[in-house]
Amino acid sequence: MKNEQERTGAETAELHVGGKPMRLVLEEPTAGDRGINIGRLRSETGLVTYDPGLANTASCRSAITYLDGENGVLMHRGYAIEDLAANCVFLEVALLLITGTLPNREERKQFTLLMNKNSMLHEGMIQFFDNYPENSHPMAILSAMVVSLSSFYPEIARFNGDLPLDETVTNLLSKMRTIAAFSYKKSIGEPFVYPSHKLYYCENFLNMMFSSPVADYQIDPVVEATLNKFLILHADHEQNASTTVVRGVGSSGTNLYASVAAGISSLWGPLHGGANQAVIGMLEDIRDSGKSIAQVVLQAKDRSNPFRLMGFGHRVYKTYDPRARIAKQTCRDLLTHLGISSDPLLDIAMELEETALADDYFREKKLYPNVDFYTGITYRAMGIPTNMFTVMFALGRLPGWIAHWLEMHNDPEQKLVRPRQIYVGQKPRPFVPIDERS
Repeated sequence: MKNEQERTGAETAELHVGGKPMRLVLEEPTAGDRGINIGRLRSETGLVTYDPGLANTASCRSAITYLDGENGVLMHRGYAIEDLAANCVFLEVALLLITGTLPNREERKQFTLLMNKNSMLHEGMIQFFDNYPENSHPMAILSAMVVSLSSFYPEIARFNGDLPLDETVTNLLSKMRTIAAFSYKKSIGEPFVYPSHKLYYCENFLNMMFSSPVADYQIDPVVEATLNKFLILHADHEQNASTTVVRGVGSSGTNLYASVAAGISSLWGPLHGGANQAVIGMLEDIRDSGKSIAQVVLQAKDRSNPFRLMGFGHRVYKTYDPRARIAKQTCRDLLTHLGISSDPLLDIAMELEETALADDYFREKKLYPNVDFYTGITYRAMGIPTNMFTVMFALGRLPGWIAHWLEMHNDPEQKLVRPRQIYVGQKPRPFVPIDERS
């Protein structure tokens, strides 16, 4: 296999199996971990890799997001998350992720017009909402309604991925926001508020959520700016669970809407997007229990106790989540603006963070607050109910899902996702007729 190195000019690693060497080409990244290409491993050795959770497996090459968990770095298309959150609105970052470049003023204006043009839902879909029970979780409605879009807008079946801002993409970006707001209105039994061509993306969402025939909703520019920032913080996060699902479902050739609906279902889990809802539940339990923060921290350190601190630690970050720093300060700024001098849950969260970060146990295990720790408190202050928190995560993550689906769709090396397994079941055994079975 020496010729492989000479042919590609790439460095190789050597694997010895049964006394025979095999050279594997090393994949060189722009930044981050190098990879070992094992594409020929099974065909040449009869072996597969075993990697539960795929924590050590790069499933694709991607130019969208770079994440360095050891040093707390997050970049989208080369731009630091801190710069994007401080200087952009959400639709700018959506365009960046999907097209690869930040828009100029005219491009942003035209995209905003396109978003408003595609914000309405087909009236036939409104009947779907009527048939959901009042207590339906908004994430269940969101997933079902998104996949239903393919029936009302069949042009998506003809989408070839060459025009990332065509009707398919803008339909999904704009209509999913409308679906999310409608699902909230359904859950509280209020009439739907339709989108307005006069409002920007986040303004439209807030108005659809909180306006009603008997109470005009005055859009607070600070609340709007906070929502823009939080959606940016969630816009993409490399090959996380839901993005992997979107890519995996899309690898079968299915359309964008079906792939995103699957991603929404994955995000719903409490170990992924549902964590922000779980954080609020934990903080409320601490408040209601009357326990001190010291007692709570002792519980979290006790291996025999099932209690765990939600919002601490991350599958990838081994230092402070850079999004959490932004979310923490944004949360405090919003509460100050709203005149909330003391929020019991925020007070608990702040004391909990301070106590945990001063404890050797948490420092040694690199358990730092993640982005979920402060987002729930902020959304709660904005009037968004707990069961909508994961929906907010989904709205933010949508441009990332779209960008990854497009990248996967246009990748010449993309194959149908079909992992192998290590079989640990019964060995071959003789079949026993039913009358002879004991």
